[in-house]
Order: sequence, then C-alpha cells, then structure tokens
Amino acid sequence: MPRTVWILVAARAVNRLGAFSLPFLTVLIGTEFGAGTTTAGLVSAGFGLATIPSRVAGGRLAGRIGRRRTIVLGLVGCALAQLGIAAAGSLAAVAVFAVLLGLSFELYEPPSQALIADAVGPADRVRAYGALNAALAVGGTGSGLIAAGLGRWDLRWLFVVDALTCLACALTLRLALPADGPRGQRGVPDDGHDVGNGGGNGDGGGPVRPWRDRGLWAMFTSGTAFALVSLHIVMALPLTLGHRGLEPADAGLLFTASAVTVVAAQPALRLRRLAALPDPAAMALGYALLAAGLAGYAAARTLPAFLAATAVLSVGEVLVLGRVLGVVVCLAPPGGTDRYLAAYGISWGVATVAAPVTATQLLERAGAGALWAGTAVLCLALAAAQPLVVGPLTKGLPVRPGAGAPAA
Repeated sequence: MPRTVWILVAARAVNRLGAFSLPFLTVLIGTEFGAGTTTAGLVSAGFGLATIPSRVAGGRLAGRIGRRRTIVLGLVGCALAQLGIAAAGSLAAVAVFAVLLGLSFELYEPPSQALIADAVGPADRVRAYGALNAALAVGGTGSGLIAAGLGRWDLRWLFVVDALTCLACALTLRLALPADGPRGQRGVPDDGHDVGNGGGNGDGGGPVRPWRDRGLWAMFTSGTAFALVSLHIVMALPLTLGHRGLEPADAGLLFTASAVTVVAAQPALRLRRLAALPDPAAMALGYALLAAGLAGYAAARTLPAFLAATAVLSVGEVLVLGRVLGVVVCLAPPGGTDRYLAAYGISWGVATVAAPVTATQLLERAGAGALWAGTAVLCLALAAAQPLVVGPLTKGLPVRPGAGAPAA
C-alpha cells in the first residue's frame, strides 16, 4: 500500500496507545467530585454533543486549510483539552474541558479517512481500512494495560498520558505526511492521480450535498445504531464491572483482550469464503456476533466470562468496521470523499450524546443485565436489516478481485 497509508497506520497506533481515558471520564467524575451516575452521564453527553460540529468542521477544514493541517490541529486541541481535564479542580471545569475535547476530537477523522480512500483503489480499501483498525488494536493492547495500572493509582494520569500520545501523533504526521498543496490540489494521492469515486476534497467535482443522498441517510441511520452499541461498551463496561463487584479498572484488561482479538482476526478476513461474502452478508454476520458477545455480558459474573464475551463481540466489530467505510466512500461523488465521510461520521457524534444517557439510565434503573440484553437485541435487529439497507446500495459498485461483493 502507498506510503501515506502506512504513515497514518503507524501514527494511529501511537495515538491509540494513550487513548484509554474517555471510558473512565464518568468514573473520574464520580470518584473525584462525588457526582452521581446521572450527572456523569450528562457531562459525557456534553462531550458527545460537541463532537458533531467537530466532525463537520473536519470535513470542511480539510478542503479549506488542507488535510495535514486539519489533522494536526485536531490532535493538538485534544491534547490541550485532556491536560485541562487532568488539572481541573471542579466539576464545572471538567465539563468545560470535556466540551472543548469534543470540539477537537473529530477533526482528525474525515481527512485521515479520505487520505486512505484516495491513496488506494476500491479493491484495496477493505485491506487499507483493516490495517488501520489493526493499528488501533495494536495500540489498544498497550493502552488497556496502561489504563489498568494507572487507573488504580490516579485516574487523572490517564488523561495526561493520553494528551502526550496525541502530541506525539501530531508531530509524527506533521513531519511525515506530504505538505498541503494549494486549494484544489489537496487530497491528491502519492502517485499524483485520483482513484475511485471519492478522490479529491470537494474542490473539483462540483457541489457536494451528502445530506441529499438517500443512500447516505440509510448508512447514517444504521451507523448511528452501531455507534451506540460500540459506545455502550466503552462507557458502560467499567461501571458494569463495579456493579458486579469487580474492579472498574479491569475494563482496561477487557479492552486489551478486544485489541488482541482484532489483531488476531485480521488473517481470517483474507479467508476466501469470508472475503467473498457480499457486504450485506458480512455485516449481518458481524452484528450477529456482536449480539452474542453482548448477551455474554448480560450473563457474566466473573472476569473470565467477560473476557470470553469480549472476544466474540470483537470479531463482530472487525467484520462491520472492515466494510462500512468503504461503502460510504463508494457512494461519494468525485471530489466528495471528505464531506461524505464527515457526514457519515456524525453518526458517532449522535451516539456519543445518547450513549452516556442511555447507558447510565438503563444501568441505574434496569440493571446491567437489562442494559446488555437490550443492546444485544438492537444488534440482532441490525443484522436482520443489513440486506435491506446495504444490499441496494452496493449494486453496481466496483467488485473486489476474487469476491462476489462490491469493494468496501
């Protein structure tokens, strides 16, 4: 794969090494400031609400000031906000810095995902995005262990170390990525030509209006539900362990187990039968595995049981994440990659607002079993919906060599 892809993969591994603080934001608010579960959930929801304009800004800034500058700006902003959280002396200060973190948090995603989409052709996007997910997992294996250690000592240090890795990632990308060219020449791949439907950054393909695309709306709706499931796992798992008499910091060990599973599952994605599955079938299988793992969380009472459930649902996440971004990229018109990815990514912002509230309220009012059982049912509904949502969208898109499905 092109050099740009490997640079982004390596940098994300460095950044992910410290990306363990957010799951413990609600725990920090409760233990350091004595706030209740509902208050902690509202602060986290404020962070999530701020990520929505952040994602939109990431797509627009990539076209205005350049992708590299947008990426660096987002990472530096995240670092400063997390240092603010670590140093905060009041709940109000934590809330302010949590919102500032949200405003910086998603600037990175649209330009980095678009750089990968433009650097490779449709047939290689599953492999490229798979490499990115594997890099996140490699960094996650270390981040979970660091979280489990630092979390027992002082939760504030989680945010300090996370900030330092953001700065290291920003410096790496500032030095290694190609410089942003003049307006209209940004987003050009390493070999100097545009590839796929989504090349460029919105300057050369006429007006790009992602919200008028019914196909994108369908992916956005499904993606919001998937993001809600993923964020329930991130935000509610430490609280669930505490409710069941286990150490909340051991969520770091579970996140490490998830990362190891993601890395170990990468060779399986190249198995002929699995690679040849159409996108709707592969994504439906992924959601079914997610449902099985979440049902395991509902029944688990010991750390080994949580570990087994984590391994199952992590395989499901690999199958879904490996396909979904490629489908969105192929829906984008020429010059629309950044805007389409930014629009789709708002699904994560919506879920980040909703997840702290839904997770904490279900946990408080119905219990951990009901929280995870309900989330498992949602995944089963998503599995059943994939042929209806994704199937019509992937007809006529480029086909991967040796596969019976469009590139994703």
